[in-house]
Amino acid sequence: MLANAFGGAPSRSSKSVSQDTPKKPTTRTTAPLANPAPDAEAPTETMLAVSSEYAALGHLNHCPSGMYLTPSTESLLVWLGVLFVHQGYYASSVLRFRVTFPQDYPQHPPAVSFTTDVFHPLVSQADGTFALAPRFSPWMPKDHHVFDVLYWIKASFKKPALDKLTEKDCLNKEAFRLYRESPSSFSALALQTSGLSQSPSALFDSDHPQMGGRSQGGVVFRQMAIPELAKVRKEVGLPEPRDPVVPE
Repeated sequence: MLANAFGGAPSRSSKSVSQDTPKKPTTRTTAPLANPAPDAEAPTETMLAVSSEYAALGHLNHCPSGMYLTPSTESLLVWLGVLFVHQGYYASSVLRFRVTFPQDYPQHPPAVSFTTDVFHPLVSQADGTFALAPRFSPWMPKDHHVFDVLYWIKASFKKPALDKLTEKDCLNKEAFRLYRESPSSFSALALQTSGLSQSPSALFDSDHPQMGGRSQGGVVFRQMAIPELAKVRKEVGLPEPRDPVVPE
């Protein structure tokens, strides 16, 4: 099951999205954020909550545009996602991430980590951990849901969210410092993130290393000839791709 409608590739590179199951709704290596219990050992309440949250992503506006998610084939408690960034400093980036649910979800929040190497104030350079605290402090299980987390992930790559960050929020202090003191240097490194995330090895090489190790399943890319890609874009009603505009 792949959550979200087709959002389209954000650049002129010839790539497309496919999925391992037909149901609808450059990196570093690091230790995983958590070792989720096998589904058979997870509490029934947790499994029901996670299943319900995933099903809800099929509802209107519950999954951000340009974002795709599918459960790992190893566990429903691990979701594998891809975010296409269309605007801003990270325009045209193709970023893979992982959402890992604790055994007592929803009492405690899921953990999010990027498996693509991302230079971002909220993303740890050591292991790809993404900071939820600026948006969910504290986590309120009756009010907060996975779709809130997903929208925060997307928003964090936009200038309004970046402008509101404080140093204590950030896991990458150097990225925060450059954003505040040297926007041109920050922009260059963000563009480097974008370029590396679109490299053929990052997109198409099944043996390409990922932060936190490789999970089974997830979104799969395949190369397409330009005419084939243009045909697919036309079939799904996507406009011709435009060159990204980076804020000054």
